[in-house]
Amino acid sequence: MSKHDQLNRFLFEDDAVRGELVSVNETYRKILHQHNYPLAVNLLLGELLVATSLLTATLKFDGDITLQIQGDGPVKMLVINGNNYQQMRGVARVEGSVTNQLSLKQMVGQGYMVITITPTNGERYQGIVALESSTIAECLDDYFKQSEQLQTRLFIHSGEINGQPAAGGMLLQVLPSAGSESQHKFDHLVQLTATIKGEELYTLETKQILHRLYHEEDVTLYDPQPVTFHCNCSKERCENILLSLPDEDIEHILHERGEIDIECEFCGADYLFNQQDIEELKRIKKQQIH
Repeated sequence: MSKHDQLNRFLFEDDAVRGELVSVNETYRKILHQHNYPLAVNLLLGELLVATSLLTATLKFDGDITLQIQGDGPVKMLVINGNNYQQMRGVARVEGSVTNQLSLKQMVGQGYMVITITPTNGERYQGIVALESSTIAECLDDYFKQSEQLQTRLFIHSGEINGQPAAGGMLLQVLPSAGSESQHKFDHLVQLTATIKGEELYTLETKQILHRLYHEEDVTLYDPQPVTFHCNCSKERCENILLSLPDEDIEHILHERGEIDIECEFCGADYLFNQQDIEELKRIKKQQIH
């Protein structure tokens, strides 16, 4: 794990404002490693990765969060899934030409972002984010404003450093205990944070960044949490998928190809099943039923 692949929480105790700072260079590279997306898609996926990490860190329970963008443009889908352990994975689906000059709107077309929060214990929640601004961060800022949740601002950068993909970002949020006087202070902190550059997020240590931005503020920095690439695919999950398919579909694939090959689109892992494997799965399923 890179020393920069970590999420840091910090607090302006006198002002009832909390913050997060994340850098995800190595995790970002591992997500892109299995794929050959256009550069503009890489950058968009990096922004979504940072956003997911920052939002996951706001959860007060065990569970996971998925940010998914869907549209009718050449970029049909972008998705990042993360959990409270900051384990991340992601994928994009591109059908058509994507050049570096295209905007978010041009890449996605008529689309939207879905935020899905799934607690380990409890009910799932979904929110819909309109893609009416020019960046993912601005779209999420609009969502927080319209949903009347705690005042929240995100600052996200994705790009390259030394020829390698790099991404990072920051989040500021007013605490529930904040009084009306915190509004002015929050706006001031937002102005300071907006000066952060991508290269600073990709290369500097957290303490250096916080000192550059808030050297006149009283900031408490907490221990970092590592961010990693992690895919939870497994042979057992693939077996469950196969058992849910009609027998005639499975037989058709086996007849044509001799085996069934399931590839995980997140990490590229291959799971192979031949006729004997399928028969054994069916036998075990019958035993479980009876």
